[in-house]
Amino acid sequence: MTIRVDELPLLLAGPLLRHTTSEQVSVWVALRQAYRVRLEVYATTDQGQVLAETVLTGERTTLALGQHLHVALVTARSPEGQTLTSDRLYAYDLSFVASERQTPQTLAQVLKPTPVADLSYFAHQRPTFALPPAKLQDLRLAHGSCRKPHGDGMDALAILDTLIQQSADQPTARPHQLFLTGDQIYGDDVADPLLWVASRLGDALLGWEEKLPIGHNQLDPVEYYTPAQLSVGQRAEVATRQGGFTAGLSDKRQKVTSHLLGLGEFYAAYVLAWSPSCWPQQLPKGKEMYRDRESIRSWDREAKDLRQFIHTLWRVRRALANVPVYTIFDDHDVSDDWNLNQAWCLRVLGRPLGRRTVQNALLGYAIFQGWGNTPARFEPATSGGRLLQAAQHWSASQGTDQAADEAIAQYLGMPPSDLHTGLPAFVETDGVLILARHPEAITWHYTVPGPCHEVIALDTRTWRGYPADKSPIAPPMLLCPTAFEQQLTQPLKTSPLPDDNHHATLVIAPTNVFGLKIIDRIHNWQLQRRKVFSTDVGDAWNIHDEALAQLLTTLFRQRRQILVLSGDIHYSSVVRLSYQTAQTQSVLVQLTTSAFKNEEMLTRLLHTRLKDWLLPEPIRRWVGWSTPPDMLELPTSETHTPPDWTCALEWIPRQRYENLPVEARNFYPGARRSRWAWCQRLLFWRSRWFQSGREVVGLNNISVVTFASTAATSSVTQQNYWMTLSNPPAIAVSRFTSDIAPNAELLDPLRKGKPGG
Repeated sequence: MTIRVDELPLLLAGPLLRHTTSEQVSVWVALRQAYRVRLEVYATTDQGQVLAETVLTGERTTLALGQHLHVALVTARSPEGQTLTSDRLYAYDLSFVASERQTPQTLAQVLKPTPVADLSYFAHQRPTFALPPAKLQDLRLAHGSCRKPHGDGMDALAILDTLIQQSADQPTARPHQLFLTGDQIYGDDVADPLLWVASRLGDALLGWEEKLPIGHNQLDPVEYYTPAQLSVGQRAEVATRQGGFTAGLSDKRQKVTSHLLGLGEFYAAYVLAWSPSCWPQQLPKGKEMYRDRESIRSWDREAKDLRQFIHTLWRVRRALANVPVYTIFDDHDVSDDWNLNQAWCLRVLGRPLGRRTVQNALLGYAIFQGWGNTPARFEPATSGGRLLQAAQHWSASQGTDQAADEAIAQYLGMPPSDLHTGLPAFVETDGVLILARHPEAITWHYTVPGPCHEVIALDTRTWRGYPADKSPIAPPMLLCPTAFEQQLTQPLKTSPLPDDNHHATLVIAPTNVFGLKIIDRIHNWQLQRRKVFSTDVGDAWNIHDEALAQLLTTLFRQRRQILVLSGDIHYSSVVRLSYQTAQTQSVLVQLTTSAFKNEEMLTRLLHTRLKDWLLPEPIRRWVGWSTPPDMLELPTSETHTPPDWTCALEWIPRQRYENLPVEARNFYPGARRSRWAWCQRLLFWRSRWFQSGREVVGLNNISVVTFASTAATSSVTQQNYWMTLSNPPAIAVSRFTSDIAPNAELLDPLRKGKPGG
C-alpha cells in the first residue's frame, strides 16, 4: 500500500481538549497542511443546548513537524479578564485559514466527510466541557492506562463516550477530567498490521525517510537503514541485538518483531491511536503478506483485534474532544522496561539505534502528550518552545541538521554519551546514580490544581535513582532524592489546599505502589535468579523498601489523606493503607485502573471468584523508620530500633456488578445476537456469579472516581466500567468504596505491639 497524501483528511487527529482552567482552555490538533487555527470558547444556556456569548479566544499557527504533519496546541484566553465558572457548560469551536485571502474553514468543514455531530452531544454540534466543581462530592475524575491496539477485548476507553453522553447536559454529573496514567501507545509490542500502516503513514507524514543508525555501540562504525528497509514482522533481531531492547528477551521475540523505531512511526502511532481518519478501509489478509501458516494466522488474529479497536475509535475521538485530558508516560510509550534499571540504560542508550529510538519516542510524547499537559512549558522562550523549533528544523533538513538533533536530545533530557566508552553518563547524588541531563531539559511531572482537589503527576521513569553500590540489575528508587524534593515535597508545601474532608490530594503514580502479594513474591524470586526483565522486577514501589518508606513519609509529612491513581498492571483494584506515628494517624487509598485494552488470561482469572478461593489477599503490616527511610513487613525476625511509624494494608472488596441500560452490541463490528445465546448457561465461567470476584476487575475497564463527604467523614468510590462476557454483551459497573480515613481496628494491634494475622 502506498499512501497518497492528497487522500488523507485535512484533520489527521483531534481535536483533543487538554489543559483547561477557569482562565484558559487549550485544544490540540494535527493537520495535513499548514494553517492558522483559531479557538473560540462559548458560554451556553438551556443545559448546554444553546450557544451564548464568546468568552475566550486564541490563535496559533501550526508547527511543521513533517511536510504533511502540522500540529498546534491553541490556547484561548480572555482579553477582558473574564473567567469560566464551574456551574455551567461551555462549548468550543475551531476555524482554520491557510492564508489571509482564504475564507476560514469551520470545524464542520474540516471534518468532512465525517459528520461533525460525531464530536458533539448536542444539536449545535460543538464539543463541550465543564470545569471541576467547587464541592468535592460533585467531582468526577476518569482514569485508566495500558491501551494496546491489538490487545484482547474491547477498547474500554470507548465506554467513556457513553458515560459523557449520559450526563452531557449536567455540569456536575459528567466527567470533569480524564487522566491517562501510562502506556497510551505501545512502542514495543506492536501488531504487524499496525506497523504496516504506521511505517507507511509515518513516511507520508514526514515526506522523507529517516536514516536509522545500526551498530553495536556508539564508538563502532554504523550503517544506516530507513524504517521501510526494516521489514514488518522481521525486527526482532535488530531491536534486540542492535537496539538493545529487552522486550524480546526471555523467549519473547514476538513482542518486538514490529518494534517502532523511526520518528515517523511514533508520530503515526499517535495519529492512529487518537483518530480513525488515517486507517485504511481494509487491512490486508495474512495470505497476502506471508506464505507460512503460523505467520498468516498471527497476522489475521492481530488484524481482527485491530478491527475491534478501529470500530470504536470514533467514540474515543469524541470523548477526548469533550473532557480535559491529562497524561503521563510509562514504559511502553517508549519500549518495555524503559529505564527499568541501570543495566537497561547501559544496554540501550549505549547503542546508536537504541538511543535514536528512545529519542524519537520521547519527541513523539512531547508533541502528542506532554505539550498539552503543560502548555506554559512550551511557550517560545522556554525549553519546550526551543524543542518544538528544533523538531521543525530537524524535519525541514530531512534528518541532516546535526545542531537540531543535538538540541532535541538536550531539551528531551537525553543523557550525554561518554567520549571513551560511548555509554550514557550518570551523576551520583545522595548515594544513587541518576541519568545525566542538560540543566535546560524539560521536566515531565506537573500539578493540576482545582477548587476542591489537587493532582500531582509523577515522572517515575526519567528521574530514577540507581543504587551506586549494587548490581546494575538491582531495583532502583523510582524517584531519586532530588526528584522526591522537586516532584512531591515542593508541590505539597506550596499548595494552599486544606487537608480536610472537603478537599482531595491525588498523586498519579504510573507504576502501582501496592500490588498483589503473589506478584511481590514472584519479583523477589526472579531477582534472586537475575531474571529481572521478564517480569519488570523493579517497576513496583514495594520491591524497594527504602524508596517506598521515603514515599510514605514524604506524603504523610504534608498530608493526612492521600489518594493515588495508578495503572500498569492490567487489573483494577482499590487498597487502603492505614498509617500511624506516635502523634497522628493518616491514610492512603490507591485507586488502580488497567487495562483499557490489554486483558490477558491471568487477569481474566483474577477477575473471577477463583482468585478469591485460591489466593485471597491477606492484610499486610509494616513497621518503618523515617531517618534513614526504611521499612520491614511483619512478621519479621530482624531486630531494629523502635519504629517511627507502623502501617496496615487492606484490599477493598468490589460490590456485585450491575449492567448499564445501554445497548452494548454496537461496540462490536458486525455484532448481532447469536442464535446460540441459550448455550450461555452451559458456560459457567461466563456466568454472572462466577464473574463476580471480590478483589479485582481483570477485564478491560475504565474508571470514574467520585466522592462523598460530610463534616466528619469522607469516602471515595471507584466505579469500574467493563464489558461482560455474556451474549449479548453488556456494559457492567463494579464499585469499590473506601473511607478516606485510617482503619483504627487494624492500627490498634500495631500500637499495642501485637501485629495480628
